[in-house]
Amino acid sequence: MITKEQIIDIIGPKIKEDGAFIVDVTVKPDNRIEVLVDSHDGVSISYCGELSRFIENNLDREVEDFALEVSSPGIGHPFKVKEQFIKCVNRPVEVLTSEGERFTGLLKEVREDTFVIEEEKKVKIEGKKKKELQKFSYEFNFDQVKRVIELLKL
Repeated sequence: MITKEQIIDIIGPKIKEDGAFIVDVTVKPDNRIEVLVDSHDGVSISYCGELSRFIENNLDREVEDFALEVSSPGIGHPFKVKEQFIKCVNRPVEVLTSEGERFTGLLKEVREDTFVIEEEKKVKIEGKKKKELQKFSYEFNFDQVKRVIELLKL
């Protein structure tokens, strides 16, 4: 059976050279291989095709048959690697914490073990009739979130 490690070993150097990064590699028991790649500038369909051909040329279908799908995660797909967070700085995201709380805001900063989002909320100010828009910053550890996805807009 083809392994995830084999695929990573095959594409790792090429991906790095191309300025992209691996988001995920999955190999199903029936040898269906799914590769998710991205870059800070996004990934084109033609690049996915190029990478697919590169993988096929480095595996032997005569020895072991397989099905292959290479794509980019796209908006709405949960983040899996830190590079996705870095790519999305100053873009809107939704965070679902391990406790089930939801936060939406702009991803402002990515640190070693944490990331920061800035959320705008209308808040009732004491002594004023109207609610006012205020900014709140929240810092999350990568391991305290269940899911983070990029949004089209807030």
